[in-house]
Amino acid sequence: MLKYKDAALRAEALRKELNHHIYRYYVENENDIEDYEYDMLMRELQSIEEAYPDLLTADSPTHRVGGTADNQFTSVVHSVKMESLQDAFSHEEIRDFDTRVKNGVQNAQYVVEPKIDGLSVSLEYVDGVFTRGSTRGDGVTGEDITANLRTVRSIPLRLTEALPFIEVRGEVYMPRQTFEEIVKEQELNEEKPFKNPRNAAAGSLRQKDPKITAKRKLDIFVFNIQRIAGKTLTSHKQSLDYLKTLGFKTVPFYTQVSTIEDALSEIQRIGEIRYTLPFDIDGAVIKVDDFAQRETLGSTAKFPKWAVAFKYPPEEKETTLLDIEINVGRTGVLTPTAVLSPVLLAGTTVSRATLHNEDFIREKNIAVGDTVIVRKAGDIIPEVLKVSAHKANAESYKMPSVCPSCGSPVTREAEEAAVRCTNPDCPAQLLRMLIHFCSRDAMDIEGLGESILETLTAEGMLTNAVDIYRLDYEKIAALERMGAKSAENLKNAVEKSKENDLSKLIFALGIRHIGQKAAALLAVQFGTMEKLETAAREELLGIDGFGEIMADAVLQFFSLEQSHALIADLKAAGVNMQSQKEIVDTRFQGKTFVLTGTLPTMTRSEASAIIESFQGKTASSVSKKTDYVLAGEDAGSKLRKARDLGVTILSEAEFLEMVK
Repeated sequence: MLKYKDAALRAEALRKELNHHIYRYYVENENDIEDYEYDMLMRELQSIEEAYPDLLTADSPTHRVGGTADNQFTSVVHSVKMESLQDAFSHEEIRDFDTRVKNGVQNAQYVVEPKIDGLSVSLEYVDGVFTRGSTRGDGVTGEDITANLRTVRSIPLRLTEALPFIEVRGEVYMPRQTFEEIVKEQELNEEKPFKNPRNAAAGSLRQKDPKITAKRKLDIFVFNIQRIAGKTLTSHKQSLDYLKTLGFKTVPFYTQVSTIEDALSEIQRIGEIRYTLPFDIDGAVIKVDDFAQRETLGSTAKFPKWAVAFKYPPEEKETTLLDIEINVGRTGVLTPTAVLSPVLLAGTTVSRATLHNEDFIREKNIAVGDTVIVRKAGDIIPEVLKVSAHKANAESYKMPSVCPSCGSPVTREAEEAAVRCTNPDCPAQLLRMLIHFCSRDAMDIEGLGESILETLTAEGMLTNAVDIYRLDYEKIAALERMGAKSAENLKNAVEKSKENDLSKLIFALGIRHIGQKAAALLAVQFGTMEKLETAAREELLGIDGFGEIMADAVLQFFSLEQSHALIADLKAAGVNMQSQKEIVDTRFQGKTFVLTGTLPTMTRSEASAIIESFQGKTASSVSKKTDYVLAGEDAGSKLRKARDLGVTILSEAEFLEMVK
């Protein structure tokens, strides 16, 4: 092991080298080093920081992989308001904006840039080092998400110039390719997919665990200086050029123009290329370039008078519905997919689109051969919007009465839109079941992703989940693109999964209506799989947050002989069947809190975390079932309703007294 002095020097050199490669790769799109070599340098730095924790600095690239789950989302009051922009939807509205500008200042020049569709954040640097990052929030108050923002590799942790202070504004986004990969995984697991990259980025930045954020491959474009010390800048274009020299990844292109007609031409150009970009934009922004002129123009109560955002309309196209295919999911759900005559839509050729379910088809009166209007929901996911013309004598499509994979009867339960295959051994469900079983939130078996699972299934090596723990690693090593090292890594990951908490196994089993949270509740409530297997309906309904649908789903699963056989085989394979979590304090068990208003010293999320740590739960609205309302300033209607219903109202001080 290196001595402290030598370790400090080596750590400094490694940080400098790694940050250089990160900038080259994630900002300049250049790669000067092999992945393996990069990983070795990162591992060396991590080992030094583990040996000498005080050598971990704010600009260390090890922050990029995510640290401990320490996000608290405390409030941050923005010194400079993070304003939103007024929207315009026509050229005439843009010209009206130009007229208002000319009425206020003379000879204004504009900068036109794409409007990135992401989550707006603030980044603060002291002496050139990244110190704090926060969300926009309502423009005045946001939330501290520093730990998560450190994982965004294109955000510099140290600037090229040690300015005393600078605060910049940027837009964190998820690249389209990353979004598509995540959605594909979610759909295979029959999880609710992200609606669009913006929602995905927002959800990723609000993860309590930065390691999860790090895996989401978020990116950022910086587009404004909010505050700066040690440098004088006079225009927007000058500031963007300067931000580049500091190491920031700025908006990909920005154009200075002298007339509003030139601005409109640039807006049209951006609109024409928007679907060729690897990220989403929801418009283009026109800004007065000169900072002094901006100061003169000022702002309204809602928007700056020196900028406007042009919003592009969604693209819709007509095409022919050639066929309807049925796919069978992990839980047996039959999902209809439209096979379309190929049409260029939002930058890509679309030949398939979701039809959601039987009710959607019936509501739209969809038939094979119809002419339909298609669009991309959120400019991403193709969907059939409506029928524009029916084929002569065409009948509305009816869902099949038997499973297209195994031929077993299908059923549709009351109050459900889904049609399901009744055969638990249906081969079409196997791959999706295995993908879910091995996923991060379930058994978390690294190396068993979709492609390798598909290969192992095709080779006949996997016929159920238990086979994962019976794999022949010599055969796996002989497979194409595997080898001995990969097989060994996979073996270690499989063995490690045996030690998972019971909650992960319950979730991995894929019981209908039982998500992560419900699985965790079941694990804590019953403690062992054996007790859960024999649980009575009354016991399940006694769990706070469990309703009849969830309880019946658990009972239905454990009524099947194959479920008990699966669990017995997993137990024999060495998979843990016990909960490793203990409830230390249950003082709020069975109690429901509603939070309202602004609390003096803590955020609502902080208060919610405390309540949940004591096994209480929070709700969004006040009812007769509410036990407490925790009220701060400007509490509003929820406080009034609590008084009307006689619900106990707590101040922050009273609440803190309860949790001592």
